[in-house]
Amino acid sequence: MIKTYVDQLGNSITLEKPPVRIISLVPSLTELLYDLGLEDRIVGITKFCVHPYHLKSTKEKIGGTKKVQVEKIRLLQPDIIISNKEENTQEIVETLQAIAPVYVTDINTINDTLHVITDFGKLFGVRTQSQLLTDKIEHARADFSRFMEGRPWQRSAYFIWKEPYMVAGKGTFIDEMLKLNHFSNIYEAREERYPEVIPQKMRIQGDPEVIFLPSEPYPFKDEDAFELGRFTHHAKTVFADGEMFSWYGSRIVKAFVYFKELQERTTEPV
Repeated sequence: MIKTYVDQLGNSITLEKPPVRIISLVPSLTELLYDLGLEDRIVGITKFCVHPYHLKSTKEKIGGTKKVQVEKIRLLQPDIIISNKEENTQEIVETLQAIAPVYVTDINTINDTLHVITDFGKLFGVRTQSQLLTDKIEHARADFSRFMEGRPWQRSAYFIWKEPYMVAGKGTFIDEMLKLNHFSNIYEAREERYPEVIPQKMRIQGDPEVIFLPSEPYPFKDEDAFELGRFTHHAKTVFADGEMFSWYGSRIVKAFVYFKELQERTTEPV
């Protein structure tokens, strides 16, 4: 029976049966597919798909998230390709649509993630697994919300790159995770999602109390923490697990556990 699905950009995808050959161009969604019990259906992943680790040796690697090997993808004969508006270019999506249906995700909030998990349950015929996972995420979010009650808000800056320095701005998934942790974003007034910034201006642009230096996509070092800290009034500089702030999907369950520990490191007792 032919079924039509709509991705998060409003594109229609028509399938005759649940896909059995899946290519994922998104690391966090590769992990999600695995956690939904779809490991045997995954035939291709990017070189950045590092969770779970063993997939690197059992699945075909089809390039990166910004540059894919189109012919290798064609030879894998996928039934569907999973992509993301931010991680993959429109050119990649349009090129691959000639090979197989491409489901494009657009995830900026936890609710967007829950939408995708529900969609995957329908797409791949794993509704029970997807419902269990959405319930788990909802429970973890509610538990963390109770944990955060009464905790103070702190001004923050979350850096993602150096040379030039770039930060996570408003409307990003990272920004949502910051706010759940009661970290306001001093750069939320900027229009860009990932604006370039001049660290020397941090004091007059919001003077963060906490500076986050994540483990990805840029490998920040101690000297970066020292340099950035000089441009604030005694901000705490925190090396953070970037996956916990930026990987949407099943990683969110682990993120809430991580955030409780992070709160102990960054927040003074009330």
